Amino acid sequence: MIIARSLQFATYIHVLTATFWTYDYACLLHEEWTFLLRSRWSKMKGLYIVTRYFSFIFLATDLYMYFVPNENLSKCRALDNIQTGIGMLLVVCSDYFFILRTYVLWNKNKILLTAMLFTFVSIVVACFYVAFATIVPAAYVTSTIPGITGCYRSSDSYQPFIPFLLLSVFELGLMILTLIRAIQSWRTNQNRLYVVLVNHNIFYYACGFLFSVTNIITPLLLQNSYQTILNGVQFIMLAILATRMHLHLWQVNRHARGSTSAPVHIPMSDILFANPTV
Repeated sequence: MIIARSLQFATYIHVLTATFWTYDYACLLHEEWTFLLRSRWSKMKGLYIVTRYFSFIFLATDLYMYFVPNENLSKCRALDNIQTGIGMLLVVCSDYFFILRTYVLWNKNKILLTAMLFTFVSIVVACFYVAFATIVPAAYVTSTIPGITGCYRSSDSYQPFIPFLLLSVFELGLMILTLIRAIQSWRTNQNRLYVVLVNHNIFYYACGFLFSVTNIITPLLLQNSYQTILNGVQFIMLAILATRMHLHLWQVNRHARGSTSAPVHIPMSDILFANPTV
């Protein structure tokens, strides 16, 4: 009975996540296509497209895994591999947006960028190792409960909190860097783009940290069926935040330069602030 309730709750979470992503996409459809058509091709635009539309692939895999009847446990493992890989890719792309933003806030300090990238790459490698190393021995079962289909993980050996622990430490560190920079320059720099960057960074890192802490606590306190229930929520929410904030930054910069019908190119490397000493 407890397992049935937890699995049913998990299906509700998956449906709500997919519904929220669809709603967000519909709400931003006009603004997004304006951005895609009027901005020039750049690395940041490519990163936006990957983050935005790989979320759809992640959700499609997620819904297929949990809602399509499946008695092949090897297929369950393969689907979980795909879902985990895409989820980690979404986190990498989402965080990379804000690593570059933090780099810009700190006057494009090369040493800081190198330190952030080295730390981030080390954490990503560790996360991939932990995630895929625990998938191999994990036990999968298919639901025999009426009204609940698909397959789910049931192994006690899976420790999904470790990647989120590493991510939470990294996001907390970047949030502290952003706060330090904001405190140093809040009186001297009132540039609109600068304010937007600071606000976005703090909000994103705070949300990422809270989601990570939640995903650390969940597997430690709850039973197997609940262990990974919020993983997908974090992956999708971070992707939504990163793409929404990049779209907003593009709009702010476009309005500041004056809206024209010509394509607008706003790479991170071109963002400059009014006060060159900040």
